Amino acid sequence: MSKKSFTQRMLDRVESAGNRLPQPTTLFALLMMIVLVVSWLASLFNLSATHPSTGADIVAVNLLNAEGIRRVFEDMVVVFKDFPPLGLVLVVMIGVGVAERSGLIASCLKLFVGKVPKAMLSFSIVTAGMLSTVAADAGYVVLIPLGAAIFASVGRHPLAGMAAAFAGVSGGFGANIFPTSLDPMLASFTEHAANILVPGYTVNALCNWWIMGISVPLISIAGTFVTERIIEPRLGEWKSTEEVEAEAPLAEQERRGLRWAGWSLLLVIGFFTVLSLPALEILYDPSREQPFGPLITSIVPIMTILFLVPGAVYGFIAGTLKSEKQVVQMANESMATMGGYIVLAFFAAQFVAYFDWSNIGQILAIKGAGGLTSIGLTGIPLLVCFIILASFINLLVGSASAKWGLMAPIFVPMLMMMGYSPETTQAAYRIGDSYSNIITPLLPYFPLVITFAAKYVKGIGMGTIISMMLPFSVAFALIRIPTFALWVFLGLPLGIDAPITYEFIAAGG
Repeated sequence: MSKKSFTQRMLDRVESAGNRLPQPTTLFALLMMIVLVVSWLASLFNLSATHPSTGADIVAVNLLNAEGIRRVFEDMVVVFKDFPPLGLVLVVMIGVGVAERSGLIASCLKLFVGKVPKAMLSFSIVTAGMLSTVAADAGYVVLIPLGAAIFASVGRHPLAGMAAAFAGVSGGFGANIFPTSLDPMLASFTEHAANILVPGYTVNALCNWWIMGISVPLISIAGTFVTERIIEPRLGEWKSTEEVEAEAPLAEQERRGLRWAGWSLLLVIGFFTVLSLPALEILYDPSREQPFGPLITSIVPIMTILFLVPGAVYGFIAGTLKSEKQVVQMANESMATMGGYIVLAFFAAQFVAYFDWSNIGQILAIKGAGGLTSIGLTGIPLLVCFIILASFINLLVGSASAKWGLMAPIFVPMLMMMGYSPETTQAAYRIGDSYSNIITPLLPYFPLVITFAAKYVKGIGMGTIISMMLPFSVAFALIRIPTFALWVFLGLPLGIDAPITYEFIAAGG
């Protein structure tokens, strides 16, 4: 038996330590209790910070006084109901369940592994994960389990495929060759922060397009290396008879089902394309700041229909479905498999809500930002420290907009005065708000990843997931931070209307 490398021994220790923690549902329940106690202690010692934009005092909120306890019990159901991933996951799984159980996904996997060279599987999955952010958070629900299934279908360990997809969707967050809804959202915060110093300054929504686009192939290469050289050797050989065999050829009936499913998919896409035409003003609303807002916010039901209709059509043509009753039964079975996730999501939702209500995350973010401004760094070293700070804050505050809402009013004006444009500061933030996503249990979709992994490894612990994703996190940081630093050093444009530097004095500041 060959001696394990230093990296493998380190990951084994991380996994062992993480798996000594209680079962994930129990862990989130314990974290709920811890946050309640910490909120009481923080309030007792008057922990507070000043909001950089409004100047308002943000004080720690005691959740163990009468008002806090009332809120815990009165909002418990609402918190669970409004937990962001819950509705998305359950609604999309209706369509995914039909597509899976009718045999559509299995046939697509056979077709996929037959067309894509096996040497390109890891690269393709990581890349698809990054590009999936065009469809908001649907990649978490669709691509992560699909990555596992693709790997299993060719005899590779499904957890490695799941890790590659998770790394692309979440660790490569923000990197894309296409514009996404994240671009205008972050640009609006950046513009507001820039206006604190220079009223009237505008920020193009695509101001980071070039730097985010060039990140895609770099992250894909790094993700492929980590998957094949670190994760798969560590996981070992996979043996299972339950998944689709790639060698099994598609039968003629399956091919006919795929053709009809493809036509039905095009029909559904055409239908929603028509609804999105500006002339109809259905999924396009010219009265909104973002006219295509209705289309973007409808992405979850659209994704459901994009799976449900082709899945049902495939089933009826391929012979796996005989009546509409079976379609309903398949959807029911899909929901039944999500029972464990629903319980886990309940406790995770309460924990995230308590952390938010207590203001602890916001206070720590502001204190950390204040500490960074006081250390006296300038230029690229300051930008790198800012990226690292953003990645640490990302471990505590999951929402990209919430973090940037706190950090932009501090760092955008500060770096403008130091000669860097708001667009540069935003790009640095986006890099920090990416690679640490995959190692924090505070990520809203982290419980879902555990649920998907448990399909292949029963009783899998949080430590296994974190140890599996840590190499991706480190690799992506080592790729994206130097790339950004070199980009800034060379003075290359970050995107459309996005210079690296900004002459504050010349602008009348």
